[in-house]
Amino acid sequence: MDLPANANLLGAYLRDRRSRLDPAAFGLPLARRRTPGLRREEVAQRAHVSATWYTWLEQGRGGAPSADALERIASALLLTEVEREHLFLLALGHPPEVRQREAGGVSPRLQRVLDALEWSPAMVKTATWDVVAWNRAATAVLTDYATLPPERRNVLRMMFCDPRVRAAQPDWESAARFVVAVFRADAVRAGASASVQSLVDELSRQSPEFAAMWRDHDVRQFGEGSKHLIHPHAGPIALEYSAFAVDGRPDLGMVVYTPATPADAAQVWALIRAREAG
Repeated sequence: MDLPANANLLGAYLRDRRSRLDPAAFGLPLARRRTPGLRREEVAQRAHVSATWYTWLEQGRGGAPSADALERIASALLLTEVEREHLFLLALGHPPEVRQREAGGVSPRLQRVLDALEWSPAMVKTATWDVVAWNRAATAVLTDYATLPPERRNVLRMMFCDPRVRAAQPDWESAARFVVAVFRADAVRAGASASVQSLVDELSRQSPEFAAMWRDHDVRQFGEGSKHLIHPHAGPIALEYSAFAVDGRPDLGMVVYTPATPADAAQVWALIRAREAG
């Protein structure tokens, strides 16, 4: 049945989430409970808000709550990330501020997606541009990330500090400016501005070119486009790239490079075969 246009969707959602919690798990008495779940005053106490105000919130009264109050209610109700986002959308009409999370590996399913792209170099990077997963085509065409320690698998470090990567760019300055601008936008979007400062300081000391580009405050989005490489064994290779978000993981993004022409595809395939042949 359709809900009426003026339905209190926020109140209904809060009551439903509250009813799913087990009082015993919080050490609360089970006697004299007419309905399942926690009582309103118990949620209010866990969220450090007034029981009266929380009751009004469930009843659709009292105006829009603050983001801080919603964060505490989400914690009190043990909401997952997607449930927390839904709470903010219902209450305020926009998602919560992004919270940076520590980068981890990718799921086996996502790695299988990468591996299925046989002729297309593909990788998964964090919001701070650490490469955390890749496929065999990326190893053959871009970089053998497995031979690098994790702290060196950072795209900015490689772009500004690795002569081999620099030599592979036909127009290094344009490529470097693009990487810096997208990196800045990605870090802010993921709520990682503070955590990247040490990397920015390090690269600014090591590379005056990075320091100058960072001071320009340019921002770009990855989106899709073309990339040209000069491979040390195969020569020039033209690729087209597309960037994808990883649903449920705002800290991760996937980039897929596709050979621009059949000739480029043949070069990629030859590099893969040569690598596997040893």
